[in-house]
Amino acid sequence: MGDVISSNLDEGKRDMITARTSAVMAEFGRFYEQQYAVALFNSVRYEIEGGGNTQTQLLHRKEPLKNKSIFSGSLFQYLEESKKWRSRFLYVGDSYNISLFESKAAHDRGLHSKGVINCAGYRALTSMEEYLGLLNNSLGDTKAKSSSAPFLKCPTQFPLILWHPYARHYYFCVMMEKEQKKWHAVFQDCVRHSNNGLSEECKVATPAFTDALRLYRQANGHYGTWDMMCGNQAQILANLVMETLHPELKNLIVPRLKGKLQQRQKDWMLISDAVYRQVLSQTKTQHEALAQVCEMERPRLDSTLRTDMDQIITSKEHVSGKIRALVLPRIEQLVRSKVQPYIHSILEALMEPTSRGFSEVREILFRELVEVSKNTMNDSSREKLGEHMDKISMLAFHPVKMQSCYEKMEALNLEGLQQRCDVSSPSVFIQRAQILMREQMDNAVHTFEQLVHQSLDGHSGEDLCKTIQHCQDRVLKKYDYDSSTVRKKFFREALLQIIIPYMLKQLSPSCSPDLPKFKELIFEDFSRFILVENIFEEAVLQSVSKDIMMAVKEAAVQRRHNLYRDSMVLTNSDPNLHLLGENTIDWAGQLGGVKGEKQGGDKTNRKRKQIVSMIHLDGMPLPYESCQEVPGVDGIPEEYEGQEGQDLESEKPVNPLQHVPIEKVPGSPDSINEIRDLINPVLEVVEKDSSQLTNGISPFEEGDEVKHITTVTEIVSREPPKKVDRELDTKQIEQSLEEQQCVSAIESAIQQIEIAIQEDPGEHLSQGAIDSEGEFAQTSTNSSPLRHDDSGFQSPANENVEEVEPRPDTGDEVVDAEQVMFTLVEGVKTSIDFDAKAPCDAPQKKAQVETTAAGCLL
Repeated sequence: MGDVISSNLDEGKRDMITARTSAVMAEFGRFYEQQYAVALFNSVRYEIEGGGNTQTQLLHRKEPLKNKSIFSGSLFQYLEESKKWRSRFLYVGDSYNISLFESKAAHDRGLHSKGVINCAGYRALTSMEEYLGLLNNSLGDTKAKSSSAPFLKCPTQFPLILWHPYARHYYFCVMMEKEQKKWHAVFQDCVRHSNNGLSEECKVATPAFTDALRLYRQANGHYGTWDMMCGNQAQILANLVMETLHPELKNLIVPRLKGKLQQRQKDWMLISDAVYRQVLSQTKTQHEALAQVCEMERPRLDSTLRTDMDQIITSKEHVSGKIRALVLPRIEQLVRSKVQPYIHSILEALMEPTSRGFSEVREILFRELVEVSKNTMNDSSREKLGEHMDKISMLAFHPVKMQSCYEKMEALNLEGLQQRCDVSSPSVFIQRAQILMREQMDNAVHTFEQLVHQSLDGHSGEDLCKTIQHCQDRVLKKYDYDSSTVRKKFFREALLQIIIPYMLKQLSPSCSPDLPKFKELIFEDFSRFILVENIFEEAVLQSVSKDIMMAVKEAAVQRRHNLYRDSMVLTNSDPNLHLLGENTIDWAGQLGGVKGEKQGGDKTNRKRKQIVSMIHLDGMPLPYESCQEVPGVDGIPEEYEGQEGQDLESEKPVNPLQHVPIEKVPGSPDSINEIRDLINPVLEVVEKDSSQLTNGISPFEEGDEVKHITTVTEIVSREPPKKVDRELDTKQIEQSLEEQQCVSAIESAIQQIEIAIQEDPGEHLSQGAIDSEGEFAQTSTNSSPLRHDDSGFQSPANENVEEVEPRPDTGDEVVDAEQVMFTLVEGVKTSIDFDAKAPCDAPQKKAQVETTAAGCLL
């Protein structure tokens, strides 16, 4: 590996890469310094003059992912160093960076990771065919075919590949399709979050960077959207350098590579990754130095702006009037002929998938809130409410549950615009809309949490259910309004991103040569804050904004898009709502919901609550047990009740005394033994100690007459809990088998009793009582103290009895008891009623045997 890189990237080529990067950064730095002063002017002016956006109805959360992690689990990774597949534990924290660990134990011990993947600029793939297509295109080899075999073979049918046009590729695989879908959703969310753009909280640095980048690309003939504006500033600048450097190096190096196609593809990826890392290191250092210089100069610029703001604004308006008078006729002609006819078609292409995506967000939100209401109605305890609220709080950041919303936006098709308006691909708009969906879902859930939390005091039972439903209705109405506002803003911004670059590309050849002469109208002290290039773009923006606004308003009238008119809600309809808190509510801590591990210390990274739940493979050895659960992690299930593909739950602990699972959740049989037990249930017969059943009554003696015999059978089943999906069939099988066994045991008991009475009632019955008493005294040593007799008393002296001596039969004693219980057959208790006044050896005796099998049936 090292030989390939060192032989193709010698010192001369590395110096060329350094020089090219420095040249790009120097030119970009010139634009950045100019735009930094303009951005500072706009920021201070906005602060002084004031201005407001539309008041939102939903609340916003500052730190939604505090003490949370997205996902973690084990899968297989292909290691290029050893050319083998190895099991790896992946952890996705709140930063959406993927950390690679040797094992789950290494993560739990807090060891350093084997590597961290920043997903900016990557694409998550699930098929080798798609990966080979991208790989062949990046190599630019005419001999490459889409059906060519890759340089590695995936051991399973479910690969996961992270592809980057310049950086290293990562190869993973899992054992099941369900795992692949879940990991793919997580990887896509990591890519989406990393590509979200720069922080909008930086009111000066972010606008300065984006405007400088756009002007730099326009100066080099690149108008329109750019797919590789991904990640932080250093990554974006590295992509900017590689945009022109990568093709040049490919033309120099690829023809010199030797070997088969697969080997050349592998070598070129290693070389490209080495170049990208070198460029990234250089852009990071130089951008930090550039930003530091501008920040040091900011106090002086800020002082000048606040002192001469009125004069600067007046000077800018004067120059703007002159420029608009020159270019406005050309702009209007272009708008009428080549822009207006296409605005509605572009807007329609944007609105269809976007509206479906936001409607899906509302549907999922409604379904989850209704589920909370139902659960509260069934169990209105505060602990259960805290558990349900803790689960729903992270709904917006659940990649699997939000996947159906994101997929609606994937249908966006801008094929006709890619050539006409220089739109490279719709991915920029797709990812932006998906981020807005996630934000609106989080705002709605957070508002619902705050409303429910505010209404908890003094409400319980049915009142709490009604309160939750009322909060649900309020949140849905607020979501409808906010989602309409957000969509209309998204449509306007998307249309501007599509149309403005096209218009600038058409107008620049004729208008740009006339702009430098207007610099003479600007005072030198104000030249840092007033740039004629920016004024020209503002004129183009203002000219087409009116048509775009009119098109969006007309679309809002159509009911199928579910948009509100701008005049319907002018101010915030619920001002008291914004007085509530902005932080995440700890439902587990306040209401005793989900019990998680304590946060704090240096180990909070692995003790965070996990949003996406794990997958458990039943009966599979540890190396293949993907997506293992992290200790202290409480996730919310992805699938709804009743759907296919529900996660397997871990088995409940078994009670060693009764041999039955404790609180087993109904489900399908998990093993062959359970299926056999359902077909042939095993019955366990429980023996009772007759010494514990006398209750102080002596066994019957001679002279007593048997009057009544009752047989009661007690059966303890060892079968597993009944399963919901086969309850009817199993119940019939169990009844028929248990009836047969009970009848057999009862008939045997009756026969023995009749034989004993007919032969010698006095002798045999007395001896039977003695033998039965001695037998049960021995059996009681192994019986459980939790089992009680039918008399309602449990003598402590009978516990742990080892041996009971048999009492001799005198034949003269008269028993005063009215009832004696003894067992003739295992599992069958026989009750004999006799008259104490009648001698047991009387010639006339009446014996009545009554068998009761009610306890044997279910």
